Amino acid sequence: MSRALLVVLDSLGIGALPDAARFGDAGADTLGHIACHCRTPSAEGGRGRPLAIPNLLALCLGHAAAQVSGRFPCGLHRVEPPIARWGSARERSSGKDTVSGHWEMTGVPVLEEWGYFRQREHSIPPQLIEALVREAGLPGVLGNCHASGTEIIQRLGAAHLASGKPIVYTSADSVLQIAAHEQGFGLERLYEVCAVARRLVDPYRIGRVIARPFLGDAQRGFARTTNRHDYAVPPPAPTLLDRLLDAGGSVVGVGKIPDIFAGRGISRAVKAHGLPDLVEATAQAFEQAGDRTLVFTNLVDFDQDFGHRRDVEGYADALERFDALLPRLSALLGRGDLLILTADHGNDPTWPGSDHTREHVPILAFAPGLEAGDIGRRGSFADIGQSLASWFGLAPLDCGAAFLGVQRKGELATDEHG
Repeated sequence: MSRALLVVLDSLGIGALPDAARFGDAGADTLGHIACHCRTPSAEGGRGRPLAIPNLLALCLGHAAAQVSGRFPCGLHRVEPPIARWGSARERSSGKDTVSGHWEMTGVPVLEEWGYFRQREHSIPPQLIEALVREAGLPGVLGNCHASGTEIIQRLGAAHLASGKPIVYTSADSVLQIAAHEQGFGLERLYEVCAVARRLVDPYRIGRVIARPFLGDAQRGFARTTNRHDYAVPPPAPTLLDRLLDAGGSVVGVGKIPDIFAGRGISRAVKAHGLPDLVEATAQAFEQAGDRTLVFTNLVDFDQDFGHRRDVEGYADALERFDALLPRLSALLGRGDLLILTADHGNDPTWPGSDHTREHVPILAFAPGLEAGDIGRRGSFADIGQSLASWFGLAPLDCGAAFLGVQRKGELATDEHG
C-alpha cells in the first residue's frame, strides 16, 4: 500500500533565495531569525531560551537550514544519526505567494507574472471598483489600499457597519481581499460579493480573492473569524493532484488546500482551523485513508497569525506547539507510508512590512525503512510533486526531479541517494 502525507508549514522559509533582492528580501530568514530571537537574552528583547523543536530537529529541519546558511540556526543542535531525508528548494515561480508555492510543489510552476495592485492608495483601478459596486449591488466600498487585514478592520469596521460598504484592500501579493461583518453584512452575502470579484479580476491576472469575515463592534474592537474563504484561479495545467485522481487514487485536502487549487484534484475537503484541529483532522484523514491516498494539509497559522503580524514570539510558540503535535502524525506511518514536511514561501516576522519573503523552503521526507540522507539543494519546489508521483507509481510529471524512487508493492522507494 502507498500513502503519503504532505504537510505545508505555511511560510516557514529557511533563508533568502538568490533573487531575493529583487523583492526587497535579501537577508530574510524566517526560521533563522526566529531562532536567534529565542536565543537572545530577555534583557535584550529576546526570549532567553532556545527554540524547543526536538521532533522537527530529529526530522532534520536544522540540517536543511544549515544547507542554505552554512550553519545551524541559533540555539538549534545537530541530531545524529539523521532519520529523514532533508534538503532545501528554490522557487522557480515568479512570485512569493501561497498559490504559486503550492502549485509549483505539485508540478506546475507559475512562470508568468501575476497581476498586482501596486499603488499603496487607490490601489484597485476605478473601473474595477465601479464594476464590483454595480454587479454586486453595493452602496460603495471602503479602503481601496494596501493594508494589514487586522489593522484595517479596526480602522474602518465602524464605518463599514454604518454604511454597509465592504472593506476592500490588497497587499504586495496578487490578491484582492474583501472584509465584512458576519452579522451586520452577512457571511453568505460576503461570499457572493467575492464570487463576483473573482470573475471581475480574471483579466487582471489576480491570483486570489479572499473573503475576510469579522465580528465585533467599535467599543470592544473587531476580530477576524475562521470563516475565511479563498477564491483562487484554477491551475493552468494538471497538477500531481489531478494525475493521482486520474490514476484511481484519492486526495484529501485539509484546511485551505481545496481553496488554493480551486477545488481541482480534490477527492474530499476537510475544514479545520487552528494548529491542534488541523493536525488532528490530518491524522484522522490519514487513519481513514486507503491505498494511493495523498493527505495534503496547509498549516496556515504560522503565516496568517504570526508572519504577517510580525509576531516573532507568537511564531516561535506556534512552532513549538506543532512540534509537540508532530508525533501524532509520525506514529501513523506504516510500511509504504511517507511524510513530507515543507513550506510554500517565507514570512520573516523580523522583516519590515507585513508581506511574504522570498526564501528557500525545507524538504523533510520520512518513511519507515527509508534511508536518511542529504537530498541537496533542489532546483524547484516541483521536486516534491515529482517525488510523490514516483512514490505512487505515476507517470513522471512535466516538471521536477524526484528525490524518491518508484514505490512498488512490498518495497520502499529508493533512488540515487539511497
